[in-house]
Amino acid sequence: MSRDLDALTACTLKHLRERWWDDAFAKFLEEVLQPRTGSRLLEVGCGPGTAAFSLAAAGLRDAMFVGVDIAVEKLASAVAERRPPDGMRVTFAAGDGAALPFGCATFDSTFCVAVLQHANAVDEPIREFARVTRPGGRILVVEPDNSARYWFSSAESGMQAFEIASRFYNAVALSRGDTTDPAVGPKLPELFALHGIQPLSVRMFPVSVTRLGNPPWEVWENRLETARQAASRARDDSIKRLGIEYGRVLERYAEEAAVAGRDLVEIQSTLLFATVGRRLAE
Repeated sequence: MSRDLDALTACTLKHLRERWWDDAFAKFLEEVLQPRTGSRLLEVGCGPGTAAFSLAAAGLRDAMFVGVDIAVEKLASAVAERRPPDGMRVTFAAGDGAALPFGCATFDSTFCVAVLQHANAVDEPIREFARVTRPGGRILVVEPDNSARYWFSSAESGMQAFEIASRFYNAVALSRGDTTDPAVGPKLPELFALHGIQPLSVRMFPVSVTRLGNPPWEVWENRLETARQAASRARDDSIKRLGIEYGRVLERYAEEAAVAGRDLVEIQSTLLFATVGRRLAE
């Protein structure tokens, strides 16, 4: 699975929340959630409704799909820009994953994708997933391990850029009060078991990008501009200085990459952990 991944513009995958969907991933969701005629599915953090329409395209019919998101503007986009697929009842509602607006045991399956990486306390939403899912129902949570980003560059300045970028963007996040767990993905089975969900399986999806040759200028422009903006918004002088240093190393890396031309190699990757569980009886 290869997506818009660039470790030199962010220290996490939070900005890629809705970029995982393709036919294979939609098929995986259908296999895991096991929807049948009349099934009731809940997606927490549905965004613009990508999952509902991906599942419909994969052939899911005769089901009720409910999407919840705290971002009202994304729900408005889902309602305004897409027609409900034939054979599926689709409803979107505003709501917080830590306090879902549904009764107990309402859904046959509940799932979320790359949502809990945004939560400062993941126990609350997982407890809610268990509450609104019927006993025996499926629960699927797909989250990355943002602490295990892999990066390789054949240019020494590229390796230096990654090291400074990691420190810089992490410092920016902490200065904004981000206390989320970067390694939530592999911790999901243990969290499931604590909240009445029997872990059934864990599947890992690699998210990677490999570049052979100097990237297009648009890539460098995005890297440099993202660094400049983050540094200019930093309130702490030490973070601002780190951002300026990162910008200088990034400029040197761009120069060395241009000289290397077709000989430059960039490899970056991280993992999504898809944990499947079954809601136990009370």
